[in-house]
Amino acid sequence: MSIQTVGIVGAGTMGNGIAQACAVAGLNVVMVDISDAAVAKGMATVSGSLERLLKKEKITVVDKTAALARIKGSTQYSDLKGAQLVIEAATENYELKVKIVKQLDALLAPEVIIATNTSSISITKLAAVTGRADKFIGMHFFNPVPMMALVEIIRGLQTSDATHAAVHAMASALGKTPITVKNAPGFVVNRILVPMINEAFFVLAEGLASPEDIDAGMKLGCNQPIGPLALADMVGLDVCLAVMDVYLAEFGDSKYRACPLLKEMVAAGRLGRKTGRGVYSY
Repeated sequence: MSIQTVGIVGAGTMGNGIAQACAVAGLNVVMVDISDAAVAKGMATVSGSLERLLKKEKITVVDKTAALARIKGSTQYSDLKGAQLVIEAATENYELKVKIVKQLDALLAPEVIIATNTSSISITKLAAVTGRADKFIGMHFFNPVPMMALVEIIRGLQTSDATHAAVHAMASALGKTPITVKNAPGFVVNRILVPMINEAFFVLAEGLASPEDIDAGMKLGCNQPIGPLALADMVGLDVCLAVMDVYLAEFGDSKYRACPLLKEMVAAGRLGRKTGRGVYSY
């Protein structure tokens, strides 16, 4: 199956980033959100991002104009009907995603693939609410989408080989590097990353080293671009805690217990960059 037009539900950070990546790669995009204001904000973000690439001479004026022309913003789900693939990129909320996926399933032709850009919700569970579970798949893009090369392609229990092959090829066509993952909490990257962040909080709580030295150690010793504690501040300490709680509940393994210091900092409202203070002050 050849994918020429991609529908995207959600014009926020992930949605507009995916739209940009698709448009730059030459695909037509229909980006839908609930209000004209949300759609306009998403389009403005794409335009600004392309302008920065233009200034860095990564793209030409012609490239920018052509990419923007390939994206149609809309508040109508019916405009998604011409797409061969529709990616749900709404907020990370199970009930909301179920609602959107059911709407898409009722609207789209039977052969259309539905993908969800989720970092934590079960693909198998979402697929089960549709009448096309074999044509349902996870596409977990990483933020910022235009810059990050990785896409986790997550197969639900019901996902067909043909669906997987079409989406894998499409991700490669975007210039991304897709990795194939079975459905499980956290998939691959977050399953390894968030417990590592949690362990850094245990090291901090035990007073083994200062936050600066913990981060320097991981940056220089493991060649990571950012230390785990600074990364936690960027992601949001509340998000890190929520993910650990999901792992503990889903796997039932005590190795996923959240560090008490992480819990304390969240309780204090020290959530990281977004509140001006986490492990570090901003």
